[in-house]
Amino acid sequence: MECISVFDMLKIGVGPSSSHTLGPWRAAERFIKKLKKKKVFDSVTHIKISTYGSLSLTGKGHATDLAIMLGLTGADPVTIPIENIGSIIQGIRDNKSLKLNNALTIPFDPKTDIVFEKEFLPFHANGMIFEATLDSGKQLKQTYYSIGGGFVVREARTKAIKKIKEFKSFPYPVQNGAQLLASCKEHQKSISELVLENERSLRTDAEIDEGLRHIWDTMLECMYIGCHTEGHLPGGLHVRRRAYDSHQKLIGDLPYDSPQEWLLTIRKTEVKFRAILKWVSCFALSVNEVNASLGRVVTAPTNGSAGVIPAVLMYYMVIENHQADFEHVKKFLLVAGEIGSIFKKGATISAAMGGCQAEIGVSSAMAAAALTELMGGTPEQVTMAAEIAMEHHLGLTCDPIGGLVQIPCIERNSMGAIKAINAAELALDSNPNNAKVPLDKVVNTMWETAKDMNTKYKETSEGGLAVGVNLSDC
Repeated sequence: MECISVFDMLKIGVGPSSSHTLGPWRAAERFIKKLKKKKVFDSVTHIKISTYGSLSLTGKGHATDLAIMLGLTGADPVTIPIENIGSIIQGIRDNKSLKLNNALTIPFDPKTDIVFEKEFLPFHANGMIFEATLDSGKQLKQTYYSIGGGFVVREARTKAIKKIKEFKSFPYPVQNGAQLLASCKEHQKSISELVLENERSLRTDAEIDEGLRHIWDTMLECMYIGCHTEGHLPGGLHVRRRAYDSHQKLIGDLPYDSPQEWLLTIRKTEVKFRAILKWVSCFALSVNEVNASLGRVVTAPTNGSAGVIPAVLMYYMVIENHQADFEHVKKFLLVAGEIGSIFKKGATISAAMGGCQAEIGVSSAMAAAALTELMGGTPEQVTMAAEIAMEHHLGLTCDPIGGLVQIPCIERNSMGAIKAINAAELALDSNPNNAKVPLDKVVNTMWETAKDMNTKYKETSEGGLAVGVNLSDC
């Protein structure tokens, strides 16, 4: 059974895509580790990377080539200063060389050494092959698959089990929704309590708290940056940032000096239905505008859907509960991570495999479930909220215009966040015993829908809005 931690589902990285940016970045890092393990790192004279399937068809718009180069330099997506990315990439292009792992300078021309192949490799739509030439003339190759959410594997998804050294199982293993509810009932625990016990088998309480604080701080800072940055997004579509204008109208002249003070200040603003809708949308838009600008976000569970969970959590903190603190954040993230892992185990979180239902649909389900627990819902109501949210995202296609994570991706985060809040309210007002569709049924249906979905609607920019709207129209 896969044992997926909340820190696997919620990763800190650089936009715009977890599968097309963070995954290839991590794959480059793993290839360097392989070269070192084989004791041939110092013998490398040339490296070539070939991308396949969705990675190729939408790779340039998703900054796949940039991510690969950054990964090869040894830069860490969690800590790299965002403002340095442009100069690093430009230096590689100008000098036609790359400092491998910041230690070995080799010739490298992105135009010829990163190849975009249109055919698909087996196992997954996001395939890539790294090939190193050694000074002896020998070559070393490795194939990787970016399977969504920043997860990278070498083989088929059925073998992509997270292996943790000297770790066999969680104390409360969960494969699906039914097992989660049965375990909560047997041990008289809420979902967040159960997940926390599982996390304690991997980390100390201090480490868990530190990690979750880092995740929340990154989310809050991302929303803050997005709400205070105006202008247009990069990439050629000339999309104007909207979070800035929306935020200016909502916040008015109230003073603040930091993201933390900003949160407290928002609590002082007028609370009406339309204003709430606008705030939630503003939070979601702000995150994904940062994401589209190669900013730092939290995969939740992917970069393309990174705005839903922070927007719903922020909604709880500034609208529903003005006394909310880190303990509420902690519960929210633990529940969200667990629900996301159930979708990953039973279906997919990769848009290249399942369309946007695998990204926005899953993130909406995660947020709905987490909000429901914070609002006092039972474990049964929590899973019911997740089911409702996903049920109304089934079949959602992934059709980014120009291969950019901008249209319709950014707005979809706003819609996913609103749906999550509505799903939570419906679940809280319902008796789960009367529910007709259990969570596991909708997870299975989502996977069946993904398999039936035409490939052109799975992050290939070959169908839907991606071909219905020309770049010249923008």
